Amino acid sequence: MKKALVLGGGGFLGSHLADALLLEGQSVRIFERPGIPRYRNFTESEKIEWQEGDFNSQADIEAAVQGCSVVYHLISTTLPKSSNDNPIYDIESNVIGTVRLLEAARRAEVKKIVFISSGGTVYGIPKSVPITEEHSTDPTSSYGITKLAIEKYMSLYHELYGLDYSIIRLANPYGERQKSNAAQGVVAIFLHKAMTEQSIDIWGDGSVVRDYIYISDVIRVISKVTNYSGDVRIFNVGSGTGRSLNTILDTIENILKKPVKRTYKVGRLFDVPENVLDIQLAMKVLDWKPEVSFEEGVKKLYGSLQEL
Repeated sequence: MKKALVLGGGGFLGSHLADALLLEGQSVRIFERPGIPRYRNFTESEKIEWQEGDFNSQADIEAAVQGCSVVYHLISTTLPKSSNDNPIYDIESNVIGTVRLLEAARRAEVKKIVFISSGGTVYGIPKSVPITEEHSTDPTSSYGITKLAIEKYMSLYHELYGLDYSIIRLANPYGERQKSNAAQGVVAIFLHKAMTEQSIDIWGDGSVVRDYIYISDVIRVISKVTNYSGDVRIFNVGSGTGRSLNTILDTIENILKKPVKRTYKVGRLFDVPENVLDIQLAMKVLDWKPEVSFEEGVKKLYGSLQEL
C-alpha cells in the first residue's frame, strides 16, 4: 500500500490532515524538521512514519517521497510580514526547495501533489471583493511571489512530465492546535490573550477585513481535491465571508462574557485593507462548502485552550 506524504505534518494544518488520513486507514509519512515533537501519541494500529529532515536537502526529500503516491506540500519557511526582509532566503528555501521536491516526485513516480498556496497574499491589493481565481496576481510580499512561483513550477512539471497536481489558495485557517504564541494565527493569538487578560495589539483601527475558515472545513476540501481528477487546478478555499479584527474581538468578548483589552497601533504597509475569497468554484466543482460558523469554530478553539 502506497503512502501519503505530509510535508510539515507536525504543524497545525498538517497534524489535522495526518489524523484525517489515518482515520481513513491510510498509511502516512510525516516529514518534519528535526526536534519538532510529535503532536500526540499514535496507536500501534495507526500506519504512521515520522521522518525528520531538511526540506532543502535533496537526499532528505528523495528519501521522503519514496513509496508515496500523494504528497501534501504544506511547508513554508517564511511569513508574509517578514519575507520582504530577506527575499533571497525566501526564494532559496521555498522555491528552489520545491523544485527539488518536484524533481524527486517525478523520479519516484508520485501520482499527485497537493500544494497549499496563499489566498491572502497572491492577489495583492484586491480590485474587487470577493476575489475570484481569475483575479490578477500582484503580491505585495516576497511570500506571495514565491507561492505564485511554486504554482507555476507545478504547472510546468505537469506539462513536461504529466505530474498531477492541485493548488489550494487558502484563507486564514484556525482551530485546535493552532499556536497561541506564534507570529501568525490571529484567532488563536487573540483568544489566548483575552483568556489571560493580556492587551491585544491591533495594527491600524481594526477595520482590516480577512477571511477565516475552521480547520475541519479545510481538511474536508483537501480530501475532496485529492480525489478530484478534472481540469481545474486552482481553488480558493475560505469561508466566503469577511470579518474585521474588531468583529473578531467582539465575538471573543461575547464568548468569554467579558471585555477584551485592546491597544491600537499605527497600521502596517503590507496589510491590504480587505481580502475575502470567492469560493464558488470549489463549491461547484468539488461539491464542498464550509459547515462550521465562525462563532462555533471560536467556541471549539476556546474549549481546547481551556483544557491546556
